[in-house]
Amino acid sequence: MWGKKDMDKYLGTLLDGRYEILEIIGVGGMATVYKARDNRLNRLVALKILKDDLALDGDFRRRFQTESQAAAMLSSPNIVAVYDVSKSLDVEYIVMELIEGITLKQYMNRKGKLSWKESLHFATQITKALSHAHSRGIIHRDIKPHNIMILKDGSVKVADFGIARLQDSKSSTLTQEALGSVHYISPEQAKGAQVDARTDLYSVGVVLYEMLTNRLPFEGESAVSVAIQHISSIPLSPREINPEIPAGLEAITMKAMNPSLNLRYQTADEMLRDFEEFRKNPAIVFPYGAAIAAGAASVAAHRPTASDVAAARRAAASPSNVRQQPNRMSKEEEREAYRRKNQKAKRVSTWLGAGVILLVLVGIFIWLWTAILSGIFIPQERRDVTDFVGRHIDVVLDNEELLDFYDFTVEYEETDAHPEGIIFRQSPRAGQSIGVDSDGKIQVTLFVAVPSGLEVMPDLFNLSYEQARIRLTELGIPLTDIQRRDEASDTIMENHVISTIPEAGSPLPEGGRVFLFVSSGPEEQQVRVLDLQGMTLSAAISTLQSLRLDYDTVMEYSSTVPNGNVIRQSHPPNTMVPERTQITLTISRGPEPTPTPTPTPTPTVTVDPGPGGNGTDPEEPT
Repeated sequence: MWGKKDMDKYLGTLLDGRYEILEIIGVGGMATVYKARDNRLNRLVALKILKDDLALDGDFRRRFQTESQAAAMLSSPNIVAVYDVSKSLDVEYIVMELIEGITLKQYMNRKGKLSWKESLHFATQITKALSHAHSRGIIHRDIKPHNIMILKDGSVKVADFGIARLQDSKSSTLTQEALGSVHYISPEQAKGAQVDARTDLYSVGVVLYEMLTNRLPFEGESAVSVAIQHISSIPLSPREINPEIPAGLEAITMKAMNPSLNLRYQTADEMLRDFEEFRKNPAIVFPYGAAIAAGAASVAAHRPTASDVAAARRAAASPSNVRQQPNRMSKEEEREAYRRKNQKAKRVSTWLGAGVILLVLVGIFIWLWTAILSGIFIPQERRDVTDFVGRHIDVVLDNEELLDFYDFTVEYEETDAHPEGIIFRQSPRAGQSIGVDSDGKIQVTLFVAVPSGLEVMPDLFNLSYEQARIRLTELGIPLTDIQRRDEASDTIMENHVISTIPEAGSPLPEGGRVFLFVSSGPEEQQVRVLDLQGMTLSAAISTLQSLRLDYDTVMEYSSTVPNGNVIRQSHPPNTMVPERTQITLTISRGPEPTPTPTPTPTPTVTVDPGPGGNGTDPEEPT
């Protein structure tokens, strides 16, 4: 029953009398993932089965078992849940949560460069997943966009612990384990050195870099050259590629990717704290310039050793990378490519390291000039600050003439010593001489009185609609007073809050309504249906998923189309349809079995009884 045929043989199979395999939803280097129905609990699940050609390999079988062991230990909303691990008729499989979504790689391929807000949203959830895994002593070792699933509600789940290793395992080096994509590995992985939780954080930095710039930090003619660059080169800073990236988020990215383990983030929680600080204040500047420059200088001074090159070759020769590069170069070509790339990397690293140090010095000078020296050499326009204390905040903010000269920040404070809405303090104080900013305005913070016990509007930006409603109901606002307004957004994930009325920090009105403006996702996009006829089922599914189209399958016998290939599709090629349209694929079951002919029965001779009525001859004497 389980011969060495195509994995489609499992379609329609019932494992352990419980899991009914319905269709293929993904094919990886080690296993095929199927959509299945758990008949005992009446739910849909994802079922991962080790490929037949790898099941005979003890190393791959051990890695598959390691994935089961590692994943079963984890329980986090940002990690794909494992329900069951079993073996049926020599078939080892894992039963997992069924994810309705696409990979981060597919999402990036569709959208290109992501906004910094969206990149921050995804990177935060990935890091939360790793924080949980690291707290259980598990290092993922293969963080890349291909292993990160984006659900329809914008949440993220990290998948595929296929090469994860328990932290207390005897072996924790690259030399005995296959790596994931070489573009996302850390320098210590490329060297074959020991890895720890900081290795995963380096890969998160690479993923964040790619989201922000739509470019990988290192690319080359071969996997070997890319691995060597992780050891001996530093990438362009993200803001050189995309100047719109905030300096704080660039600093987080480059610190995560610091080639020196000790200068990198030491824990996922440390990285999460910086994400939260940046989320609260996108203008924040982190003091990581010296550490980033030190890491760059160490790379510029490092020359790859023979052992580095050998480890890089092992990294490039891992099964996952071999599959990604079917057209392998010869050894001579590879050596020559590496020599050219290494010479270029040395030149780039030397100049880039010097450039980074120069930029740090220039930055210090600019800061000194802005904060101290400019006031000495260039007289700055100064004005005396108006007295706003005692005025009502609405009167001040409605005065267009004041808004031409002042940039106000409003802070609400509970106090019973002043009437509600009255400004009782300001900074800077009235009469103080203050220099104007580049827009010709003075920055002033107004402190406004609100009654004790009066709640203020919390910051709900980028929370899911359900989370925002929970926050508001906890403040005593009834559900009937929470009004939802949907708006299309290319930057905020579907079902997440874009803005609110009142704004964050404003007093919540008693008995008034709160409006939540929620993203309905990007405006509906039209996509062109491709010709899927003749493709294998897995190839057709992958094509539809890349186009953000849904699919369904029906089976049909065919004498002309090979088993498992597409006979026809419900929507003709080149038809324009909205995203998420369901395309029905008719899949060949192969030729219809020839029915066994029914044997012809032997005829029975019947004798006419005649006038005698008993079947005897009437002329015969009785």
